[in-house]
Amino acid sequence: MQHQCNLIIDSCCDLPFEVVNREGIDLIEFPYIMSDGEHADNLYQTTSAHDFFQGMRDGETPSTAQISVPTLQAAFQKAVDSGVPTVFLSFSSGLSGSYDVAAMVMEQVKEQNPEAELYIVDTKLASVAEGLLVYEAIRQRDKGLTAKELAQWAEEALNYVDAEFMVDDLESLRRGGRIPGSVAYAGSKLDVKPLLTIDCEGKLTLSGVARGRKKGIKQLVDYYERRVASKAPGQCVVIAHSDCPKDAERLKDLLSKVDDSILFLESYIGPVIGSHVGPGMIAVVFWGYDQREEMSVADKIARRVKGGERAS
Repeated sequence: MQHQCNLIIDSCCDLPFEVVNREGIDLIEFPYIMSDGEHADNLYQTTSAHDFFQGMRDGETPSTAQISVPTLQAAFQKAVDSGVPTVFLSFSSGLSGSYDVAAMVMEQVKEQNPEAELYIVDTKLASVAEGLLVYEAIRQRDKGLTAKELAQWAEEALNYVDAEFMVDDLESLRRGGRIPGSVAYAGSKLDVKPLLTIDCEGKLTLSGVARGRKKGIKQLVDYYERRVASKAPGQCVVIAHSDCPKDAERLKDLLSKVDDSILFLESYIGPVIGSHVGPGMIAVVFWGYDQREEMSVADKIARRVKGGERAS
């Protein structure tokens, strides 16, 4: 089947490899560093999720890095050489500088290849929240959207992806600078399981706390019930975890009792995201309401001002 456009995605989408291993889908692999050196996040093609997270339990403290400029140049040049208009769906700029570097590299490639049709979208999402957007973008591409249409679709659709996830503790996120130290300190002192979500700027924010994992899983279900946009049959819901399969099964069972028509997409948290959240994270992701409606008036004004600055 000839598509009107191709997609570049990155490994922080945390989807199963078989979901994205498709013609016209190019995967950029984020690097992560362990005690034995640098590895590529290739969606667990060369290691298992269990082995990675067991390493963290045994004392490994992996770190992460941005995608390298040569890797980005190679991906964009490959897109140019294909002659097919291409859209890159990037990991949140709120959590990594990779989007800004990718946008710069893409502009350089376009200057050298003015006939090339390349687009980049800051998804402002991470992990399987980004994954749900990617999963649906592949479907929209297969239904015939052009590259320009798909980029416009993604820019709008990202505002409707809703996610909440529970982490076992906040130390890995604090160490990686993904949350303020004050939030991590409060979480540790309260001896609770923190619940996090992703705000409109693509940053992590504390959405609640739970006394214990069982209550936390129930709160994830409550969050879904409150915020899911449509109860129509066949809604896609993503469940992901960092090596706690029994908890994921419990979450799935509870969600099925809420709606037995849900189509589940199940995945593991990848090693790059996993480096920051540690073992024991569990997530639920679904299509919700427009997140921009929840912004304060002051935040809406600030977003408009920032948007104007970018456009000028």
